[in-house]
Amino acid sequence: MCFQMKQTHRLQSETKHMKMLLTICSLCVLLVSAAWAQGQGTTSPLSDTDIKLLREDLAADKNHIIADTMQFTNAESTVFWPVYENYAHDQKAIGDDYVQLVKDYAKNYDSMNDANAKDMVQRMINIEDRALNLREDYWPKFEKALGAKRAAKFYQVDNRLNLMLRLQLASEIPLIP
Repeated sequence: MCFQMKQTHRLQSETKHMKMLLTICSLCVLLVSAAWAQGQGTTSPLSDTDIKLLREDLAADKNHIIADTMQFTNAESTVFWPVYENYAHDQKAIGDDYVQLVKDYAKNYDSMNDANAKDMVQRMINIEDRALNLREDYWPKFEKALGAKRAAKFYQVDNRLNLMLRLQLASEIPLIP
């Protein structure tokens, strides 16, 4: 009986996470579509303010998934969230550069040449390097806050969320013609 209750709770939790992930993915599609439309010079239904609000919603959903998955104790929560807020702030700066890259790609899509392509690939590599460096820089802070095992679990959760977001974004951006 106890096993069955645990399984039911786990399935309900996974269903809740899936719904949040679908919301996050939907918001990502809107972000990329808006960035793409702005870069193409077409009229966009989303302003920069709308994009900012969508990104804030994404962050809130991500926080809920992290909290629900990690099930922090009060002591862990007290030390984790301030570190995470700084980490998320630094991630946002990297995300800003990514959104600008998508806009620039859209603007140059029809006239893409070797120089544009080379520049954009280098910018993407730099964005990816910054994201990796950020994770490396914050590892000791998360490890200190949670211990190695719990910090590793957080990195798993964070990595899965980022991979899902990147996959969704990549599926919305057309390949170079």
